[in-house]
Amino acid sequence: MTRALWIVQILLALLFLFAGGTKLTMPAEQLTGQTPLPALFLRFIGVAEIAGALGLILPGALHIRPALTPLAAACLTIIMIGATVLTAMTMSASFALLPFIVGVLTVSVAYARWRLYPLTS
Repeated sequence: MTRALWIVQILLALLFLFAGGTKLTMPAEQLTGQTPLPALFLRFIGVAEIAGALGLILPGALHIRPALTPLAAACLTIIMIGATVLTAMTMSASFALLPFIVGVLTVSVAYARWRLYPLTS
C-alpha cells in the first residue's frame, strides 16, 4: 500500500508541477482567457501548486519534516475544491469531474499520510 501511495504522490506532483509551471509561464492574456480570475491570482495559484507538488515528494524522500506531506496534500485539496467549483460554474459539471477526482486523490494522500501510513523521519 505504501508503494501505491508513493505512486499516487508522484503522479500528483507531476500534475501540479505541470499545472503550476503553465500558470507561471503562460502570457497573462491567454491565462485569463477562460476564467474570470485575475492573472496575478492565477500566478499565485501556480506558485502554490508548485510548492504543494514539492511538498508531496521532498519531505518523504529527504526524511526532513515528513509531517509536511499531509499538509501539502491538504492545501492542494483546497485548491482543487476551488478549481472544481469554478469549473462547474464557468463550464459544465462534466468538465468539473477532473478537478474533483484530483481533489479526491489529494484528500486521500493527506489522510493516508496523516493517519494510515505516516512518513517517519
